[in-house]
Amino acid sequence: MKPTKNSLQVKKLTYVALLTALVFVLQFFFSGFRLGTFTVSVVLVPIVLGAALAGPLAGLWLGLVFGVAVLASGDAAVFYGFNAFGTIVTVLVKGALAGLVTGIVYRALARVNRTLSAAVSAFVCPLVNTGTFLIGCRIFFWDLLGQWAAQDYGTNVLAYAFLGLVGANFLFEVGFNLILAPVILRILDMQSKKPE
Repeated sequence: MKPTKNSLQVKKLTYVALLTALVFVLQFFFSGFRLGTFTVSVVLVPIVLGAALAGPLAGLWLGLVFGVAVLASGDAAVFYGFNAFGTIVTVLVKGALAGLVTGIVYRALARVNRTLSAAVSAFVCPLVNTGTFLIGCRIFFWDLLGQWAAQDYGTNVLAYAFLGLVGANFLFEVGFNLILAPVILRILDMQSKKPE
C-alpha cells in the first residue's frame, strides 16, 4: 500500500516531535563533558536526522530548539554575563542556521546519492554551527576573547578563536556526526523499506 500525503506528513511530524525531545534530553543530560571552555555538543546528530528526514524547516526548528536548550542549560552563561543580547542572538541563530543549511544540503544532494548526502550533511551541520558561532564572537565578544587569548596566545585573538576556543570541539562534533548520522539514516532507510 502506497503511503498517502497525510500519512507522510504525520510521519514527519512524529520524527520532529521525537527529535525535539531528544535535543532537550541530550543537551541537559548527555552534554556533560567539556573540551576547553565549552561542552561538546552531541545534539547536532538529531538536527541532522530531522533535517534529512523532514526537510530544511524541520532542521531550522530543531536548531532553534537546540539554541533554547543551550540557553536554558546555562552552557552559554560565560558569554551571557558579558553581552546578554549577543549571547541570545548568537546561540539561536547558530542553531537555526545549522539546521536549515543542513536540510537544504541534504535535500540537494539526496537526489544524487543519499549516502553521500548524509555524510556531507553530517559535516555541514557542525561547520555552520561553529562558523556562525565564530561570526557571533567576532560581532559581540571580540573584546572578551581578547582577554581570554592574552593568557596563551598574546594578542592573536583569531588564533585563540580557532585553536583554543573551538578547534577540538569542532573536530569532535564533526567526527561524531560523520559516524552516527549516516549510520542512523541508513538504518531508518532499511526500516522504511521493510514490508509491513
